[in-house]
Amino acid sequence: MCFSATASFTAGTTLTVVGSLTVRKSQGKRELPFALVPLLFGIQQLTEGALWVSLEHGLPLLQTWSTDVYSIFSHVLWPIFVPFAVLLIEAARWRRRVLTGIVVLGLSVGLYLLFFIVRFPVTATVEEHSIRYESPHFYIAAVLVVYLVATCASPLFSSHRWVNIFGALAFGLAIVAAAVSVTTFVSVWCFYAAVLSAIVYRQFSGPMQSYRSALTSARPAMGS
Repeated sequence: MCFSATASFTAGTTLTVVGSLTVRKSQGKRELPFALVPLLFGIQQLTEGALWVSLEHGLPLLQTWSTDVYSIFSHVLWPIFVPFAVLLIEAARWRRRVLTGIVVLGLSVGLYLLFFIVRFPVTATVEEHSIRYESPHFYIAAVLVVYLVATCASPLFSSHRWVNIFGALAFGLAIVAAAVSVTTFVSVWCFYAAVLSAIVYRQFSGPMQSYRSALTSARPAMGS
């Protein structure tokens, strides 16, 4: 697959539209974060489109800005945001406890990576029709495991079937992205992960009704 500014801008625009429709289907503060996932994916892809333009036309200020913004999305936002969003739409007590633990893990790895982004700014270069992001940090294997637990395993603990599918596909697409190119894994995986927006939209196209009913009945117990 070939990646380019055109591909990123097209994906970003499409996801922004899907994201806006998904947000409109959400109800209340608890549902909003998970409904925002497609829209956030769209912003991320538009940012990488801007990065492609900066790399192709030699625009250093735009390159620095877009690299930093994209890295905040890929390295910091997702491991914190995904488990938190999944937690908010969960009614089962034991699942909420597990997800709370994963939120702590996600927050830890997100802040860890943020420290290194600030300390050692990420660099971006074009490699094999994709963008390679260099962000030096220690304990790469351990960080990757915790990152995958936060972004892929947390949805598996949800009581929502389509959220489970979201997590399973996220992990599967991570494997595919690594097979395509290890050095450009971040860029390739995030492009593939944009496909997951369709799953989020599907979740808000009907199944959320059962969650709303379960949350209403469980609210007294959750408050105790």
